[in-house]
Amino acid sequence: MAASSETRGKVPAQRAPPRGKIAAYLGYKDNYRIAVRTGSINAGHTLVHDGKEIKLRIVPCAFVNASTRLLVGAGALYSVESLMREIEMTGARGRIGVDFNSGIILPDHIQKERSDEFLMKKVGSTGSGVGAATLDRVNRQLRLAKDFDDLKPFLTDVEREVHDAIKKGEKVLLEGTQGLYLSLFHGNPPYVTSRDVSASAVCSEVGIGPKDVDEVIVVFKSYVTRVGGGPLDGELSEEEAARRGWLEIATVTKRKRRAAPFNFGLAERALRINSGTQIALTKLDAVFPECRGATSYGMLSKAAKEFVEGIERNLGVPVTVIGTGPGTLETIDRRREIGKA
Repeated sequence: MAASSETRGKVPAQRAPPRGKIAAYLGYKDNYRIAVRTGSINAGHTLVHDGKEIKLRIVPCAFVNASTRLLVGAGALYSVESLMREIEMTGARGRIGVDFNSGIILPDHIQKERSDEFLMKKVGSTGSGVGAATLDRVNRQLRLAKDFDDLKPFLTDVEREVHDAIKKGEKVLLEGTQGLYLSLFHGNPPYVTSRDVSASAVCSEVGIGPKDVDEVIVVFKSYVTRVGGGPLDGELSEEEAARRGWLEIATVTKRKRRAAPFNFGLAERALRINSGTQIALTKLDAVFPECRGATSYGMLSKAAKEFVEGIERNLGVPVTVIGTGPGTLETIDRRREIGKA
């Protein structure tokens, strides 16, 4: 269950590919003026667009819309190399900006993290240097984007750009990262990441307040997955997960994800903490293979509709976007039908 959140700026204004696919679809269809990526490079977002699989760790997935300004928030952490590599891969040069105060991960951070046996073996860290860089940031020792000559062409005040767009009535998309249960505050310590990943944290990293948000789209898979250590209620054996088609390989670590059936308790808490107003449900085709590639709700099987409607009934939040395959457009969009367009 990816329980990550996408938030949308108030005036009209948000692994395997759950979050990446949804952010790419929204960006492609809704023509946002600005899309902002938050978080760190320990969260990989996979999307498939125009038949090509793309794996991103810092560039916003809404890059698929060539008219969208792409930004990286002040709270983000990344290496200069990873950013430059993705800018070239996505062709985003000329329309991407990074906040002056976004943080830079250095080789020493990666080495320090990978030499920590507790983090690597017990917690299951990605070894991306994010935790070590976060420690330096807390100690006010982290080097920032404004300290690097290579980044000078991209430097901007992200908070100002976003607020200016909101004042003009332009649409803004904020893209979150990991699932809620990896939150440093709301997850299952020590099996968590080094930051909060809730919708509130997404807003904080960009520099906008809660009144600037009109919709929070919480992304769930149609089953639960987890990579690394930590509890997972109802966990299936690797063999059973593979039999069901639920065995995934994590984008960043390349490790196999653990899997379990959809968990209403986890989903309800994720919606509560994130103030979720919509649900985006991905990988419905993995649970109901007959629905692969469906682009309208009427194309779903009776069993798939009962599953979706059971989620809405039990959680009290509409399922507005449904992924039925890896492609950006292998998606059912019910927002207009439900009055959320």
